[in-house]
Amino acid sequence: MKVLAINGSPRKNGNTKHLIDTVFKPLHAAGIETEFYQLGGKNVHGCTACGKCRQIKDGRCHIKNDAINECIEKMIEADAILLGSPVYFADVCTEMKALIDVAGYVTRGNGHLLKRKVGAGVLAARRGGQLHAFETLNNFFLISQMIIPGSSYWNFAIGGPEGAVLEDAEGMQIMNTLGENMAWLLEKLKA
Repeated sequence: MKVLAINGSPRKNGNTKHLIDTVFKPLHAAGIETEFYQLGGKNVHGCTACGKCRQIKDGRCHIKNDAINECIEKMIEADAILLGSPVYFADVCTEMKALIDVAGYVTRGNGHLLKRKVGAGVLAARRGGQLHAFETLNNFFLISQMIIPGSSYWNFAIGGPEGAVLEDAEGMQIMNTLGENMAWLLEKLKA
């Protein structure tokens, strides 16, 4: 079993990365392989609805979108996908939105390539807007026919400066519980 985490944050070692690392701990303890992909900071483009991915049906975006195509390949190979984003103006960051739009269009138009995979999102927020951003991530998982595990609260932690989420004890517990629930669900789906 393998969980792919994609960090949309342009801060490579920022709060979103800390959240992903916390979710990974119970996954590692359960013997589940993880892979981390840093999307934030790379040159990505949103979907132009050109339709070439649906005509050619090769599971790829056909505009210059190398990082997004690399993510799509890894998403197709993984058993579970963890998407992480900071909250910007009450939504996910632009890199994450580009991934959601392009990967959603490509994978749905090529035979629902993410169907029945496990999907979860985590968010780092300075103060607010996280419920709308959480809905953005969950809507991607749901329309992709993925299975979403829950946690003890919504999957976000509060913290502005780099590393501040580590001081949000409840937020860190939510991430740990999410990792435990993902591990449990993956084991049940494997059986």
